[in-house]
Amino acid sequence: MSCIVGVDVGGTKISAAVVEDDGTYDAPRIVATPMNDGEAIESAVVALVETVRAGRSLTAVGIGAAGWIDAERDLVRYAPHLAWRDLALGRRLAERLGVPVWLENDANAAAWAEYRFGAARGHRVALCVTVGTGLGGGIVVDGTLFRGAFGMAGEWGHLRVVPDGRRCACGNRGCWEQYASGSALARDARELIETSPGTIGRLAELVGSGAQLLTGADVSAAAAAGDLAAVDLVTEAGRWLGQGIADIAAILDPSVIVIAGGVAEVGELFLAPARARFGQVFAGRGHRSHPDIVAATMGANAGIVGAADLARYRGVGTSE
Repeated sequence: MSCIVGVDVGGTKISAAVVEDDGTYDAPRIVATPMNDGEAIESAVVALVETVRAGRSLTAVGIGAAGWIDAERDLVRYAPHLAWRDLALGRRLAERLGVPVWLENDANAAAWAEYRFGAARGHRVALCVTVGTGLGGGIVVDGTLFRGAFGMAGEWGHLRVVPDGRRCACGNRGCWEQYASGSALARDARELIETSPGTIGRLAELVGSGAQLLTGADVSAAAAAGDLAAVDLVTEAGRWLGQGIADIAAILDPSVIVIAGGVAEVGELFLAPARARFGQVFAGRGHRSHPDIVAATMGANAGIVGAADLARYRGVGTSE
């Protein structure tokens, strides 16, 4: 019996599963990412694939990696949170595994999963905005994952929304992900704790002994539990999200924008202010159709599913 394995390589964990052609998958296996050692990451991926295949004949492997992938889907040009620089990861893994490997940016892989099996299914022009530690996404047009001339389209977390604003890991200032991401939520919460400790309510319980340990997920959880300070922070991040997607929609004119990632899991607390801000600033509002702005439905393993499906069809679309 043959199988295709999808792998999602992130800054903190690597997960993998066998994925069927209808998008269903086995329970993923997960290991910690040895983020400061490129060769160790590669070996961890190989070991994980061999584990999840469980004696089945391996046909292909799809890798969703948190980095900038070249147009040939072979080189990881740059991975801000991993020890990869101009690494021929696709070729190296194919040699070690003995099967074709499709290498894709993780947000692109998630966008493809939403287009094929999730919230963007049936749409001609679909955008996916993944709001996690950072902010990325993918573009699907007429059944094709659009990657740009050099393979790196969809990195809109680095759209500059505030001239000379907060410094970003990419080297610029004022990037969108500095205002609408899990990292931004955590940073703003820590600043609030330091400047106005009497206002933080439930956040104080989550912080415990150190504000520096606070994460975007902690803030989202506090907001979901009704903490007013956390709700304010999530609402502000949602407004920034709406501002950015309005700018992108003015250029690409999608019919749907799918919001994915850990921060988006808080639901309408995040999406409602995003939709409201979008409606206020969308170019030509009142005279053109608005895209639907919806929550992703494929969950945390969308990258696994999308990477495997791209490997199955070699990234050139499907028979649908």
